[in-house]
Amino acid sequence: MTGRRPAIYMRRSAARTAPVVDGLQRQFRVTHPFHPRTGETFGLVSYRRSWGHESVDGLDSEGKLFTIALSWTDAAAEDPVLVLSGGRAHGRVNDLLRLAALLDELDR
Repeated sequence: MTGRRPAIYMRRSAARTAPVVDGLQRQFRVTHPFHPRTGETFGLVSYRRSWGHESVDGLDSEGKLFTIALSWTDAAAEDPVLVLSGGRAHGRVNDLLRLAALLDELDR
């Protein structure tokens, strides 16, 4: 044995299958400005995460199930950068630091 534990004893981290939600909503509104149903409210069925994409399942007025990207709805948590900046941020800190490093390289 090389000192490594057998795989069956390795601790696994729990996979995140839904966004962290303080209080589950019963409805959501489409907020994406170019979606044809923007502003409409729908019944929330479930949150899903598949292949790194988060989405919500909803019921329309006819009771038909549909799926939409979580980020296109008000069911998504607000971006903390935008909340703290009051919408005044032109970029995230990491993006601005990266831009500064790129500009430094061009300067040399």
